[in-house]
Formats: sequence, structure tokens, C-alpha cells
Amino acid sequence: MSTATHAPHSCPSATGLAALEQRLAQDLLYLGLPPRPWIAPSTCGNQPVLDVVIVGGGQAGLAAAVGLAHVGIQAVILDRAPTDFEGPWATTARMETLRSPKELVGPAMGQPALTFRAWFVAQFGTAAWDALDKIPRVQWMDYLRWFRRVTRVDVRNTTTVTQIVPRPDGLVRVEAETATGPSVLLARRVVLATGRDGLGGPAIPGFMQALPRHLWAHSSDPNDYALLKGLRVGVIGAGSSAMDSAATALEMGARSVDLLIRRKDLPRINKSKGSGVAGLTHGHHDLSDADKWQLRHYINSAQVPPPRGSTLRVSRHANAHFHLGCPVQEVHAEGNTVVVRTPKGKFEFDFLIVSTGFVIDWSRRPEFAAIAPHIHVWSQRYQPPADQHDQELADSPVLGPAFEFQEASPGTCPGLSKVHCFCYPATLSHGAVAGDIPNISDGARRLAAGIASHFYREDFSQHFAALQSYEEPELMGDEWVPAPALPAAETAMS
Repeated sequence: MSTATHAPHSCPSATGLAALEQRLAQDLLYLGLPPRPWIAPSTCGNQPVLDVVIVGGGQAGLAAAVGLAHVGIQAVILDRAPTDFEGPWATTARMETLRSPKELVGPAMGQPALTFRAWFVAQFGTAAWDALDKIPRVQWMDYLRWFRRVTRVDVRNTTTVTQIVPRPDGLVRVEAETATGPSVLLARRVVLATGRDGLGGPAIPGFMQALPRHLWAHSSDPNDYALLKGLRVGVIGAGSSAMDSAATALEMGARSVDLLIRRKDLPRINKSKGSGVAGLTHGHHDLSDADKWQLRHYINSAQVPPPRGSTLRVSRHANAHFHLGCPVQEVHAEGNTVVVRTPKGKFEFDFLIVSTGFVIDWSRRPEFAAIAPHIHVWSQRYQPPADQHDQELADSPVLGPAFEFQEASPGTCPGLSKVHCFCYPATLSHGAVAGDIPNISDGARRLAAGIASHFYREDFSQHFAALQSYEEPELMGDEWVPAPALPAAETAMS
């Protein structure tokens, strides 16, 4: 039986939530947040220039926007999803609960009243909080919807970015398709908060290439699992998304689900949790290339085990079968039957789900066509020992201290560093601070501070001129009475 605890069945307290929002407003007031704007508005050819455009309105995009607001920088978020369906939580994610401990503060940006815990307790009380094991997935999405509302982040939905082009004049052109037609924005900086597959897409094994598309799906696809009722379903993989997909298929009435697992045993320990200390969060970017690579390769090689609750969610079904040490050798279709050959024999399925993760693949993201050929990647920067080869790391971009892309050949793409990578592929350069719940606020602060520094340096002459022309007096001249002049004799003696 699953150990997951679901959302309370009692009605939420609007009064409690209203009180929490008043507390948040007071906290921000006491902290002087947001500070006064300090970046002068600008235009280009009568078109307003935005300070920052963030692509992606999930938790990373929201955290980035709030972080920027806390240093006096305005941001606009563009998201292709309709309102309230940003990110995977209400669409392609299928876990019952989050993996992260409920106490983690996530995108709260240092504001206690902005945490999931505060939001939950305000509605359901401390007893319900104490009884909660893990955060239900759909409830996390409800929290993010509230987060967006109370932070007043400017999110423009149903807007799909189609091209990002840095210009020699220091601006970035962002082309998009909106509900009302094409749109062009100009920005000084662009932040990619595009999630786990932020610079590519699902990893599709070569053996899947010849299989008709209607017979299979990747675990990240927006499938209707109700269509799997009565079918023989195969799942390739044993990570969290594989377990979630298998469990959902079983719950939707699949006749059987067979998990084909390459490893002879499932990993038991989540090694990435062992690295979760403040020193690494704040110091990873300053490590040597060799140390960065060694750390991330070790975590990748050890692999992250599926959550216990997700695994039990599968195994409690009698028609679920775990096939360990069972790598896929070949896949083909015979009519509408999927035939999978493995060292343990031949399997026949009506539908196959591939849960093989994600890859960096610029060819799948036409919106990055103008910048992709010029981005410096780690395979060009560092050659690891032979036993530490890791394609994911090799393909990762080399990023500056504010998550900015770097040119592979200086001068070939002026303005490339005006585009920032605040999504999973930033992990080798910066550590796990650009998407995952545990350190997302730390990453957003680093991003915001770096962009603020860039803006100040770029506009230094303006700021120095403003300093020189600053004339608000501290003293009015009537705060003291000058002493009378000394007598002439005393002046002479002195």
C-alpha cells in the first residue's frame, strides 16, 4: 500500500489565506521590497525595450521574476501554456506526490509567508500539516497558482517563443506566436526557464526509430492513459517517471504492465541528497572543472532511485511485472503488436511507454537556431578521464556567473551573453539550483544579482551622471548658528 498522504478533505479557509496574504504584504513592506526602480526606461525605434524577458512560467520562471523584482528589475514571462497550466504539474506529470520533503521552501525567495507550508497551514491548519507526508502533485500546482497571483508576476500565456536573436546593439529580439498573432519584443536580457528538457527534448533510443508512432509514447508526452484500458503495456526504464507511467496505466485499467529494466537491481540510495549542503549550493560554480565534472558524473552514474511510494504504487498491482537485467535489444511492429526482444525473451505489447529521460538537442528547438551554433559547451572546454565519459555533461553549456551563455568563438555571436540559461542544463556549471525545488530560490537570487550587476555596469555613465546631478539636501542651513568672530586681539595672539 502506498504511504502517500493526500490533501485534506476539509474545505480550505479563505479567511486564513487572506490573513496570510496580509502578512506577506506586511513582511514585504518591512523589508522595503520591492525597491524603487533604478533602470531608466528605453525605446528602440519607438518600440519599448523590456528589461528582462523570461521564457517559461513554471516554478523556475516565477522564482526568477520575483528575484529580479527584489532587486528592482522588471521582468515579463512568456509561457506557451494556458493560464494555470504552466510547467508539468497539471499536465504531463503523473506522480501522486512530490519527491522533495514537504519542509523545503522552494521558490519562496526568503519569505516565510510565501512558502508552501504557510499556504497549506493557512487553509488546513497545523494538525493537517503534521499529518501530511509528501506534498500532493496537484496541490503543488495550486500553490504555484497562488504564488503567481500574490506576487503579481507579469505572465503572458498562450505565447510560444519562435526565435531568440541577440543583436549587435546589445538588445535581444524575441519573436513569438500569441493567441492574437505574431509578436516581436525587444529585451536587454532573456532568461530561459524552460525546465528539464529546456535545451532539447525526450531521449528516444535508436531502437524506437522504426516503430509506428501510434504504438508508443515517451513518458513526458501528454497521453490519455484511459486509452490503455485493457491493453498489454510495456514500460522501458525504472526511474520515477517510469514508475509513475506504469502506475497510471495500471490505475486506468491496463490488462498488464511489464517494466523492462536494464539494471540487475534498482538503485537504493539517492546520492544527490548527500550533496545537499550550503557549501555546494554556493560554491559549485567556483569549483575546478575537474571537480565539477567528477561530482556530477558520480551522481549521474549512481542514478536516482524511484521514490518508494511511486514504486509501491506499481507493485501493489498483481498484474505489474518487474523484469530486472532485461535490456531492450530490438523493437519492431507486427501489425498493431509491439514486439520487444531482450536477453530474457520476447515480449508482446499493445502499447509501449519509453521512460528514458531527456537530452540536449538544439535541432529540436528551432527557437534557438540563431544562437545554438555559437554556444560554448563543455566538450569544447574539458576532456574528462576515459572512465568519466558522460554525454549529458559533454553537451551542457558553459555558463558565466549569472547563468549567461558564452561564445565558443569570441566575436561570432555578439550579444549571446545577454541570454541566460536558468534550466536543468545549467547544472554542471552552477549545481542543482536552476529548476529543482530544494535550491531554486538560491539560484534565482544568483541570477538576479548577476543581471543587476550587468545592468549597472552597462549603464554606469547614466548612474554616475545621476549621482552628480543628485541635489536632495540633507541640511537646510538653519540647523546651527555660526559662532561670532573672535576679537581682533585674540586673533592676533593666536
